Amino acid sequence: MKKQIALILSSVLLIISLAACSPVKPESNNSGSNESTAQPSVTLKVGATTVPHAEVLNFIKPALAKEGINLDVKEFSDYTQLNPALVSKELDANYFQHIPYLESFNQGTGNNLVAIARVHIEPMGIYSKKVKDLSSVPQGATVAIPNDATNGGRALLLLQSAGLIKLKDGAGITATPLDIADNPKGLKIRELDAASLPRTLDDVDLAVINTNYALEAKLVPTKDALFIEDKNSPYVNVLVVRPEDKDKEPLKKLAAALNTPEVKKFIEEKYQGAVVPAF
Repeated sequence: MKKQIALILSSVLLIISLAACSPVKPESNNSGSNESTAQPSVTLKVGATTVPHAEVLNFIKPALAKEGINLDVKEFSDYTQLNPALVSKELDANYFQHIPYLESFNQGTGNNLVAIARVHIEPMGIYSKKVKDLSSVPQGATVAIPNDATNGGRALLLLQSAGLIKLKDGAGITATPLDIADNPKGLKIRELDAASLPRTLDDVDLAVINTNYALEAKLVPTKDALFIEDKNSPYVNVLVVRPEDKDKEPLKKLAAALNTPEVKKFIEEKYQGAVVPAF
């Protein structure tokens, strides 16, 4: 009897010992991931004007989230503050400007911000609430244009393309009203803040407006503009970063996300030619 009891106790001890040595099966994870496979979360602060830049950035947020990147879109109403904010490291990148504006900023401030992705073109247009076509522009008409160097010059070049003025030979993107060589209609040029131009349409005969501000004002460039730049415009809007950051992986992923077929389709369908993909 004692031998039987001893045998039973030995068996119980063996079972307990084996159980203690058995590996514990991990609990299932409904998310299908664990700490060893989860991607680290990186936040990128990107400054942009509202339309279309912030809209495009918000469109790609879900795709970037899958790659562990939290895209924090900071909207600016005054685009002149976006490059200084990038230089001072308030932002990791910005997306609002075309290449001539970037080059002018770098030359004027001694900075060397760099573009890492070409995204779209916003054709600048000539708008009016007072005339129906350029042939009926009155003598001495008042024309509002942006007051920053590159967009002001761009506006004057557009007025020249429309046949309203002629600039001096060699006048380029930094042209000013002083470069007007021929002004047959005696146009009066008013240089105003670019963001305010849609609001001037009740007070001026013509306004040359950047597409992002035209869209914010619910204007349809392909329908409402009396004259508009064609798709071959050199003013490509770009994603810009500080030079020391241009090879950082999260920013390279952001640049790649802005140049996908999905973004191209989004731009074409949403803006109907008012914004043109440049990739």
